[in-house]
Formats: sequence, structure tokens, C-alpha cells
Amino acid sequence: MKLFTVDEANKLLPRIRMKLEMIRRLYEKVGSLRDSARAAASASDFGGGMAGGTGYVKALYEIGKLTTEISDDGVHLKDYARGLIDFPSMRDGRVVLLCWQLGEPDRIEWWHETDAGFAGRRPL
Repeated sequence: MKLFTVDEANKLLPRIRMKLEMIRRLYEKVGSLRDSARAAASASDFGGGMAGGTGYVKALYEIGKLTTEISDDGVHLKDYARGLIDFPSMRDGRVVLLCWQLGEPDRIEWWHETDAGFAGRRPL
């Protein structure tokens, strides 16, 4: 597991934020086509297909690709829609999570224990 200092997380944040914004847009697109995709899947024995099917599959692929890139950077993606992420970090000799989500300033201001989640956030 990669551990980040606050400075390291802040330096990576602009690049991660761009990916999160893209994921959120793609996730909204997938959501808008979900009912059509379910109907197409149900009709797949009869030839199936759906309007926008190529875009749906491409959006799913891009979400997976961007999610993998974020994970490969050592960042934990917690919520696609909110753009909520955690950066593992050391604090007082134990692993904690530096917490950030889309819409917050472009700097890490919060942390929480690994078992506390978003509700347990504390200011740095």
C-alpha cells in the first residue's frame, strides 16, 4: 500500500480531480442508459441491441480505465458520483486516510481513521 504525505496527496490532487470529473460525467451517461441496457440484455436471446449501445459500452470501458489509473496511483475511490477519494497516510504512527471529494478546495483538509469513513472526518 502506498502511503502519502499531505504534500504528496495535494500535488497529485489536480490530476486525480480531472479523472474524477470525467468518471462522474461518464457515470451519469451510464445511468441515463441503464434501463435501455437492461431491456437490451433481456432481449439478447432475440437479437437484442439498443440505441446508444456503443456509447454505453465505451463509457463503461472508460470508467474502468480511469478507476484503474486512480487505483494504480495508490488512491482509493470510494464513491463515483460524489468523486470521493482517500489517500492512505501515516499519522501518529498509524495508517489513516486523507479524505477529499469533488467540490472541495484543491487541497486536502480532512482525514479519518480507516474504520471511521466519511462521517468520521476530522480537519487536518
